[in-house]
Amino acid sequence: MIKIKSEDAYKRLDKYLADNIEDYSRSQLQKLIKNGKVSVNNEKVSSNYSLKEGDEIVIDYTEEKETKEEKIEKKVSAHKLSDIILEKKKEYFIINKPAGLIVHGADHIKEETLVDILLKKYPKLKSIGEDPMRPAIVHRIDKDVSGLMIIPRTQDSFDNIKKQFQKRTLKKEYTALVYGQIEKEQDEIRFPIKRSRDGYKMAALPETLNGEQDLQGGKRAITNFKVIEKFINYTLVKVSIKTGRTHQIRVHMLAYGHPIVGDVLYNTRKTKERNEKFRLARLFLVANKLSFDDLSGERQEYQINLPDKLENFLEKIK
Repeated sequence: MIKIKSEDAYKRLDKYLADNIEDYSRSQLQKLIKNGKVSVNNEKVSSNYSLKEGDEIVIDYTEEKETKEEKIEKKVSAHKLSDIILEKKKEYFIINKPAGLIVHGADHIKEETLVDILLKKYPKLKSIGEDPMRPAIVHRIDKDVSGLMIIPRTQDSFDNIKKQFQKRTLKKEYTALVYGQIEKEQDEIRFPIKRSRDGYKMAALPETLNGEQDLQGGKRAITNFKVIEKFINYTLVKVSIKTGRTHQIRVHMLAYGHPIVGDVLYNTRKTKERNEKFRLARLFLVANKLSFDDLSGERQEYQINLPDKLENFLEKIK
């Protein structure tokens, strides 16, 4: 039984439980509540019930506990925490996320995630952020992309970084290898993006309709790139984004006519065949530069080289 103290009064039931019960996500706890497995003062309540001082909560885990344990049979990760964390500061970690590692979990995900790895060593991260499903996560990188991430270690740091994302003062830069030779040395891609009919991927829409911009149900998206080096059949580019849409760089480069090498989701029939031949098992896309202001207002900048696997691939195509 859990008895509510004065400092926890007026909190939502589901949020309070997510903050205080280990091994259960907020959505899983909401399911327990919906199924009548959670009672407050011996009465069934809803997830948005507002707690009061002295309330007594009782949770029946029985069947749901067994179901959850079956769901979290996760594949053991080959990634070592010491290889992932580049720098430890009191207010944040700088992470070099490897390709193949998902950032955070969801009900359908069984494999180990970056969040799982971090929480094993640093369980206090669980209380940071806004969503119990994504503790301490203020931005993400796709599973098959590698590169720099910041993981706030305090709520103040989380709020600080989130604000910089909103104001676009935090800067992220990517390096990508795309198919074909890009004619321009630099350009800005402005195709609106919306979820495709398939549901599991995104789609770029025409930039203008009858000469004027019309989002047509999509969201505004802006990607800038600058050519680093041109090869016979490829172009190495530096990429930055002014908006943070799902799969934005990947969708935009495909719509621009130069899909990213190794992308099995956003490709053409020809580049799909090449991807299968190369067997990179990842995208040639790396978040290799990150700069932001820490809580003291001092500008911090981090930069990494391309992974050896991608450097070796570049040598082969030169």
